[in-house]
Order: sequence, then C-alpha cells, then structure tokens
Amino acid sequence: MLNRRSLLAAGAAALAARIGAAQAQSPSLQPTPSQTEGPFYPVDLPADSDFDLLRNGLASYQRGQPAWVEGTVLDTGGKPVSGAVVEIWQCDQAGHYHHPGDGGRADPAFQGFGRVTVASDGRYRFRTLRPAPYSGRTPHIHVKVRLGNHELLTTQLYVAGDAGNERDFLWQRLNAQGRAALTVPFAPDAEGLRARFPIVIKA
Repeated sequence: MLNRRSLLAAGAAALAARIGAAQAQSPSLQPTPSQTEGPFYPVDLPADSDFDLLRNGLASYQRGQPAWVEGTVLDTGGKPVSGAVVEIWQCDQAGHYHHPGDGGRADPAFQGFGRVTVASDGRYRFRTLRPAPYSGRTPHIHVKVRLGNHELLTTQLYVAGDAGNERDFLWQRLNAQGRAALTVPFAPDAEGLRARFPIVIKA
C-alpha cells in the first residue's frame, strides 16, 4: 500500500508531466507582425514572376545593389507551412513600381514582383536588389504569404541601419519586438548582399 509520501510524490510527478506536455504543445515562436499591403500590389501579374527580380524575360536589370532575400516560413510551433507561396514586390532603384498608380514609370528590365513556393523544409529565396527609398517611405520590400486561396500574412521588410527608418510612419508604429522582426541587415557575401527574413505564421 502506498504511504502518504509516495502518493504526494506520484501526484507531483504526474503534475510535472502534464505541465511539460502542455509546454511542449504551446507555441514557441512569435508570429511575424502584419503591415499594410500598400497601394502598389500589381494589378496584373507580370508574365515573368519567378524568384529572380533582376531579370524580366530576357532583360537584365543593372542598377542598384543585387541582393538575396531568403528565409523560412514556419508556424508558431516551428513546423514548415507546406505548400505556402511567398510573394514579394518593390520599387526599382529610381523609386518606381510596376503599377498604373505610379504612372507606369518602372524600368521594364526590373521584374518588380516575384513568387515562389516554399520547399519541404519551409525555405524560400529571391534574387532582387537592396530596396531603394522613394518619396515619403524608407527602403522596404512588401511580402505576402498565401496558402491556396487563403492569405496568411501581408507585411513589409525593412533594412537594418537605414537612416530613413526613424522617419518612416509605418516603421515608427512598430513596437520594439515588431521592429526586430521586420528589420534585417543586408550583409555582404560572395554573391553580393544577403538578407535573412524568417516568417512565422500564426497557427
């Protein structure tokens, strides 16, 4: 027969096991903050809308600083979001979007929009340029994540250390955690510049 001390120990062990199981099942990653889509999401998607924004058909874009933007798309439990599609769009080096609202002034050699389906491990990768500023905004890249017909996230990626961030009305609205999540360095490497932007989707 179990004595009182044994019963208390067994109860404590069972409680610890339940707490451990609950912690293991609880989300451990913070969702990436959302931000406005802005006015320049493409009206008509370009015929060339692959991962390489520096080539539009046979044309090659030579302005600005080439950069790789890459990361993973995970849920809050750290699991890859299988089948997710990541889209990015941004202005060219002169600050123009491929959009009639911007006067259709973007360089035709700059693709301006790209989309990729994440790999089985959640990874995605784009070749583009370090974002350029335009009137009223700090350099940024728009990011959207879809799963089938569902839009999971729309947000913006900012350049760490850019002087325009402190003057940007959308960047200023972010709290410290949001700024840390959406502001990333564009660090030099053998391929030019590289920015790592992990995306966490709310489960």
